[in-house]
Amino acid sequence: MTPDDLERTLGRNVRAVRIAQRVTQLELAESANVSLGALKHLESGSGSTTTTLVKVLQALDKASWLDTLGPAPEAFNPLSLLEAREREARRPKGPPRVRRRSAS
Repeated sequence: MTPDDLERTLGRNVRAVRIAQRVTQLELAESANVSLGALKHLESGSGSTTTTLVKVLQALDKASWLDTLGPAPEAFNPLSLLEAREREARRPKGPPRVRRRSAS
């Protein structure tokens, strides 16, 4: 899919949610505090800002959708891998050395 295809899909999905909630474009634009033109651009997939998207999702009570874009909390963390490597590097190599006391 091209970025243009993805924008159109996103716009169709926003429009479908708006229609399912029985809200007009003008009502949504006003409640989201965006211009009607900005909302029309978003819904048509012809370019929009992330600010417009976020405001519209909040007005539609769908802001939680944004949480699905990030990794799950239990997902791989590259910093954890780096810390483990650093701990491994500090660990002594080979069997432990034993010092014997000389018999005096």
